[in-house]
Amino acid sequence: MQINEEKLKKFILDGGLVSKTDLEDAFKKAETKKQKIGDILLSEGKISETDLKRMEAFVLGIPFISLNNTKIDFSILSLIPEPIARNYNIVAYKKSEKKENSLEVAMLDVDDLPVIDFIKKRSGLKILPRLTDTISIKSVLVQYRQSLKSEFQDIIQKEVATLNVSSDEDAEKKGEKSELELKEMAEDLPVIKIVDSLVFHAILQNASDIHIEPGENELTVRYRIDGILHDAMVLDKNAGSGITARIKVLSNLKLDEKRLPQDGRFKIEQNGEKISFRVSTLPTFFGEKTVIRILKENAHGFSLETLGFHGEGLERIHNSLKQKTGMVLATGPTGSGKTTTLYTMLDILNRPEVNISTVEDPIEYQMQRVNQTHVKPEIGLSFANGLRSLLRQDPDIIMVGEIRDKETAGLAINASLTGHLVLSTIHTNSATGAIPRLIDMGVEPFLITATVKTIIAQRLVRKLTPNKEKYFLSSAEMKNLAKIADLDRVLGFLKTENIIGAKDTWDKVPFYRAVKSVEFEDGYSNRIGMHEVLNVTATIREMIIKGSSQDDMEAQAKKEGMMTMIEDGIFQAVLGVTTLEEVFRVVSE
Repeated sequence: MQINEEKLKKFILDGGLVSKTDLEDAFKKAETKKQKIGDILLSEGKISETDLKRMEAFVLGIPFISLNNTKIDFSILSLIPEPIARNYNIVAYKKSEKKENSLEVAMLDVDDLPVIDFIKKRSGLKILPRLTDTISIKSVLVQYRQSLKSEFQDIIQKEVATLNVSSDEDAEKKGEKSELELKEMAEDLPVIKIVDSLVFHAILQNASDIHIEPGENELTVRYRIDGILHDAMVLDKNAGSGITARIKVLSNLKLDEKRLPQDGRFKIEQNGEKISFRVSTLPTFFGEKTVIRILKENAHGFSLETLGFHGEGLERIHNSLKQKTGMVLATGPTGSGKTTTLYTMLDILNRPEVNISTVEDPIEYQMQRVNQTHVKPEIGLSFANGLRSLLRQDPDIIMVGEIRDKETAGLAINASLTGHLVLSTIHTNSATGAIPRLIDMGVEPFLITATVKTIIAQRLVRKLTPNKEKYFLSSAEMKNLAKIADLDRVLGFLKTENIIGAKDTWDKVPFYRAVKSVEFEDGYSNRIGMHEVLNVTATIREMIIKGSSQDDMEAQAKKEGMMTMIEDGIFQAVLGVTTLEEVFRVVSE
């Protein structure tokens, strides 16, 4: 079904939705750019999407349907899988009453014939396309999540009820289960369904970790979403042994070893996406606790800008990546996005004329034309040994997953001295904190000054959704904020990057609050970094040699234009990316 552009133009004009001048101008642009006139009017804000879709439906001779706040029966909704619905903006909303064996679907693009044909073959029904708008699609997509959550809980509770488990008292009488018994338990169909459901639902919720925690009377399952742990399910405690055994089987761990911690991995492929799971088990008073880290191997599309870098800090990183030798370090606590930052920099550096090699634990993202080595300490392949072997492979650029000991630090330093650009991570709380950390590992100060070019410190804050509330700080709130950060510096950064006017003062600078919704219960979705980027300048190098304190080096770095992490957080809050509350929460951790 192709839309006749001339007809659409006439209907829009007759409807009085757009002036004749604006319409003619849009028509010319559409011809020049070879775009649809509707897309031009929409991008320029001359017409609302709903009005445009109504007109397009009228031209095509098909109904326009609004599904905003419309409850759809899940048996009909599920006729189109959620990934298909989300990727192709198409949802099923009812079976036709007038025509038997017909399914009415709402879509943004009725020209998408392959997806219509796919749904026809999958459902065995005749497909009746209807036009709708983005608001309607988003409203229905929320229902997938709600329905699946409900279904997920029902499945789990149902399968738990069918488990053939024994109580702790029974287990004590009989003694510990043998490996064969545990293996049989792991292969029990209800146990398989429970673990599969736990993993599937975690992926659906974009969780980074699954925590399975035994208590005195129950088994608690929690998901870490956007850095925050949320309770997902409370199960019968006696289900724990079967669930743990199943995860151990998947991860190739020893089933009968419950006294010592174990680490393992497994992989799945879902909707064409490869996902790795890093498993850790730990003995606790009430049983084995299991944590599963979820890693999407083929994640891509990151840039330094999308990670939250901007202004002078962004420029400093780009300059450091132009160097042929030296070290670039990313620092921060576990889960602060250091590895993602390194991969993004590798992606910038990844050109046919250079050889890039990495030593990692684990390999979190797979990259084309990059030689990635996974360390295995149990067989002697440590970071240090891997790096030592890697240097014989003629690399131009090296990425070391983490510098955690003197030997690895020494090898990384030597590699940067002998003509390599080295990227790595280190655990410290600030950019300047990386310097005493390296010295503490046994690295000589003169070697640090000769090699380390740039140090990036970072934390992750939750991002606000588009549905947010603007407000201004009171004078009392501004005074309290001034106790934490140098607001004059932040105001200067905002003016330098043209976020606010040159003469604006804090009373004209807005902040934003999270607004809860059905789709986003806390008003946040995904995370972004707040950073500080330290250039190891000539003055900083002199201070390192002299043994100056960390505070003195930070003060000097600020004089040289470094935005501190808290200042960057306030900057991001002014942009409406996050909230001040979220910045303070993360900084205080």
